[in-house]
Amino acid sequence: MRYLPLTPDDRAEMLGVIGAPDIDALFADVPAAARKADLFDLPLHAGELEVERELAQLSAMSRPAGAGPFFCGAGAYKHHVPATVDHVIQRSEFLTSYTPYQPEIAQGTLQVLFEFQTQVAALTGLDVANASMYDGSTACAEAVMMAQRVTRREKAILSGGLHPHYAATTQTIAHAEGMEIVRQKAAIDAEAAVIDAIDAETACVVVQTPNVFGVVTDVTRIAEAAHAAGALLIVVTTEAVSFGLLKSPGEMGADIAVAEGQSIGNALNYGGPYVGLFAVREKLVRNMPGRLCGETVDAEGRRGYVLTLSTREQHIRREKATSNICTNSGLCALAFTIHMTLLGGTGLQQLARINHARARELKAAVEAAGLEVLTPRFFNEIAVRVKGSAAQLVDDLLADGIVAGVPYSRLDPHAGLGDVLLLCATETTTSEDIAALKSALTRKAA
Repeated sequence: MRYLPLTPDDRAEMLGVIGAPDIDALFADVPAAARKADLFDLPLHAGELEVERELAQLSAMSRPAGAGPFFCGAGAYKHHVPATVDHVIQRSEFLTSYTPYQPEIAQGTLQVLFEFQTQVAALTGLDVANASMYDGSTACAEAVMMAQRVTRREKAILSGGLHPHYAATTQTIAHAEGMEIVRQKAAIDAEAAVIDAIDAETACVVVQTPNVFGVVTDVTRIAEAAHAAGALLIVVTTEAVSFGLLKSPGEMGADIAVAEGQSIGNALNYGGPYVGLFAVREKLVRNMPGRLCGETVDAEGRRGYVLTLSTREQHIRREKATSNICTNSGLCALAFTIHMTLLGGTGLQQLARINHARARELKAAVEAAGLEVLTPRFFNEIAVRVKGSAAQLVDDLLADGIVAGVPYSRLDPHAGLGDVLLLCATETTTSEDIAALKSALTRKAA
């Protein structure tokens, strides 16, 4: 068959060579809970026309974020992406699916990555940034493992304000490295608990600002406590637009800054692909994972770009490499750089101020509707306490055409915060959207 080239005899011969009794034995290391015993409930085969119709029906079941009032954030944010971004990313001198090992034919791609690194370093307030990571959560995990290499210690403290998905990703990856991950209990403001937990065995402290509850924290005191104990401070940011208004991680004493760059140039896209930002102080650069592009001159003195401090052999050194991430999210990084270039510093500041203003308007509206706002200092996201189940409230408001945020229980079902709702407002949120949410919340409270 065209798509099933192996016959039963072929499979039997291959299994015999590797010594496996059957194909199921190849999946013995996959936990039973992660396996499905039977087929998925999908048609076994159909013609192209039938498949198109089926997929169109499935697509119609999804609701676009722009179809009405939308207040979801929690690590993935709805921002306006200029049409220019979608146009420029298609230019062949910038976009390529091939790894830029041959600089003589990849100058456009390498220049974009160099500009991307420059932008990320400026945004985070640190010396050097790499050519991007897969996303914010894996960048966070890579930062923790980098701290282990630098300090030669095995314990990482994860703040209770860290996004639960980032914490879970870090736990999963660091477990293979034998690290001790101390994940603190979810907390609206976790500064004191983090400082109290730092000791002489701590390799790094991971804090997020604005945190998963939207709280903005000046982490300078945490940085001082970490450095006094010989540990590194890793600052996580899930909302990149906040860099336009808030103090940068570098200004607050961060040694490593990681972030999700989706907010700039990249749409929600059903959860990905996104782009991870990763920046460090210069003294740590040789332990930084991923690629680094540098500017140089050729034999005739003309400016050019190359991969630097990262030889091709490093990418296949397996356990001896600084990271098992050996690529970058090229298309998403390109979109980030184009949008950031269009905005410039002044544009980003203006965009950030609009976001904060919308969030202030949102806070006033939900307070007027009788909800308790838990977030004392915020950028464009707040946490509120509702009466009863936040998940049920979100389901109820969907009937009014309103996507009323993210229940915290969806991120961390075991935290005991089923009445906490995360709400976000960006430049795409209108006063009419906020008024509709306020009206719906008021009716529910009546």
